Amino acid sequence: MRKNKILLLEDDINLSETIEEFLEEEGFDVVCAYDGIEAEDIIYENSFDVLLLDVNVPGVNGFELLKKLRESGNETPAIYITSLNSTDDLSDGFESGCDDYIRKPFELKELLLRLKSIIKRGFFHKKANKIKIYEDCYYDVDNNQLIKGGEKVTLNNKEDKLLKLLLQNQNQVVSHEKIYETLWGYDETYSDNSLRAYIKNLRKILGKDTIVSIKKLGYKIITE
Repeated sequence: MRKNKILLLEDDINLSETIEEFLEEEGFDVVCAYDGIEAEDIIYENSFDVLLLDVNVPGVNGFELLKKLRESGNETPAIYITSLNSTDDLSDGFESGCDDYIRKPFELKELLLRLKSIIKRGFFHKKANKIKIYEDCYYDVDNNQLIKGGEKVTLNNKEDKLLKLLLQNQNQVVSHEKIYETLWGYDETYSDNSLRAYIKNLRKILGKDTIVSIKKLGYKIITE
């Protein structure tokens, strides 16, 4: 099964190696950067599930880096790891587009819990609160609600998770492995038959050509 890929920006080499080793033992794929410019280059060339960003790093600091990424349309969930601890710092962090904020020193198990929570939740960072699928159909991000023809459409929990995952990766293939990880928890067994049923129902609602099956790879949603 595909490993969740983490970008770790931390200029303290000892701490970086400690976090990297711990997360890799927990099953993550970790890519390390030691300054903001290096991190920016790596992020633009790769796709990550979560960004772990120290704030006070050489080059571009963590706040500036994430703000720049958000402005460019990068929606990857991000957690700041920093020694800054004032209310203003916290406010600046969230205003720049982060999803969580963990203060140094911290327990590695706490970082792990926050990472898993971020990955399972899934996030939209769109400035608009509506994700257009086509002319009279959109997803209301604020209320987690699909709207079609002005009417609310009821989805079960896994169908809603699947739709949000596909919309987070509009017009891109989402692998079967990523879908399994998102829809089924660690204590659940995924089901190919169930997944096909969820896809079938979403196609019935959205139109059969809206969600495309890419043989042996996964699915993608086609939006306008």
